Amino acid sequence: MSKANKTPIQKQEKQLSNYAIYSGLIFQMMAIIGIGVFVGFKLDENYPNKHQLFTVVLSLLSVVLSVFYVVKRIIALSK
Repeated sequence: MSKANKTPIQKQEKQLSNYAIYSGLIFQMMAIIGIGVFVGFKLDENYPNKHQLFTVVLSLLSVVLSVFYVVKRIIALSK
C-alpha cells in the first residue's frame, strides 16, 4: 500500500508507535543521567573533595553520553 493510501487507523497506529518509541528513549536518557549522578555522588561520599568534582564530572559526562545515545537511536530509527 502506498503512503498516500493509508487509512486514518494506520496513521494513528504509526503515531502511537512513534510516541512509544520516543517516550522510551526519554526514560533511557533519564536512566543514563541518573546512574551517572548516583555514581558521582557515591564517589564523592567515599572520596570527599571541596567541590564535589566526581558528581559534576560524571553528571556532565552522562548528559553527553545520553544525548549521543538518543541521537544515534533517532538516526537508526529514521532509516
